[in-house]
Amino acid sequence: MKSQSIKLFLNLKNIAVVGVSSKGKGFGVTVYNHLKENGYITFAVNKNGGFSSNTKLYPSLESIGQKIDGIITVVPPSETEIIVQEAKEFGINNIWMQQGSESENAVNFCKENKIDVTYGECILMFVEPVKSIHSFHRWINKIIGKYPKMESVN
Repeated sequence: MKSQSIKLFLNLKNIAVVGVSSKGKGFGVTVYNHLKENGYITFAVNKNGGFSSNTKLYPSLESIGQKIDGIITVVPPSETEIIVQEAKEFGINNIWMQQGSESENAVNFCKENKIDVTYGECILMFVEPVKSIHSFHRWINKIIGKYPKMESVN
């Protein structure tokens, strides 16, 4: 089941990354840049809005004003709980909760509302090409059997 959710998410094109820092560094920025560099249409969301380098930061999902297929949360769990409710409101049915941003309440909300949710996984171990430490981490997870068997998913 987890591998199906991952594969579904990887096939989306318009993705909002919630938690992109205005300082131009941090994991949200890394996720945003990697997706953008690899063909995804990405929207950077930071509740304060503004810009990070030349990247527009949207203060909310609603302010994007374009179709969003999926959301990646890179925020504290309490903020993810709000984001999943907004996703439902806007008809967004695919959410990836980056490790550390998930909460039991947010996961349960997604499941109860038929929102496809991925959690407990790092998006950077799945968006090709997988680079640097994420490549090594993926290799280790494959060896120890923690990496979802993606090839078996249709």
